[in-house]
Amino acid sequence: MTQPEAVSVEQLDGAAAVAAESAFRLVYAEAFAEPPYDENESDVSAAFRRFRSQTRKATFRSTLARSSDGQPVGIAYGYPLGPRTGWWDQLTEPVPEEMRREDGRRTFGLMELAVRAPWRRQGIARLLHDALLDGIDAERVLLNVHPGSAAAVAAYRAWGYRKVGDARPWEGAEVHEVMVLDLW
Repeated sequence: MTQPEAVSVEQLDGAAAVAAESAFRLVYAEAFAEPPYDENESDVSAAFRRFRSQTRKATFRSTLARSSDGQPVGIAYGYPLGPRTGWWDQLTEPVPEEMRREDGRRTFGLMELAVRAPWRRQGIARLLHDALLDGIDAERVLLNVHPGSAAAVAAYRAWGYRKVGDARPWEGAEVHEVMVLDLW
């Protein structure tokens, strides 16, 4: 896939992502204000308290897409899951112990991937995703996706993700699909 004209994607570590937090927040707030998420400013503030904590992880990585005039277009970020991750504990039905096993390298957790509405359906999400995963040494990628976001679910399936269960990622959350992409 070729990069859409007038959009650049950069890889950022935690410190660089913190420096660009306003761009990440703009994309996140706009994308997740829409159904089925319907997030408000309080939700966005909570997400960015988590973001600041996540960026302090040495293994945190992110990608940021910008238009030719510098406007933030899309974001993606995550990090490898540690041995004590609570991710698997959120599932509504348990999965086999071998699937749950984490060692800090086995699974890359994709925390967020979002593109602002005017730039959707141009392959930017895939560019962000692929740039984020470029060079990682992980066996698989894990993510949660709201089943009401048909476009996201369809994209992940087209990219090779498979559903392994359902989860409530945080207290009070609607059920999300848990999907895995095997990298090797």
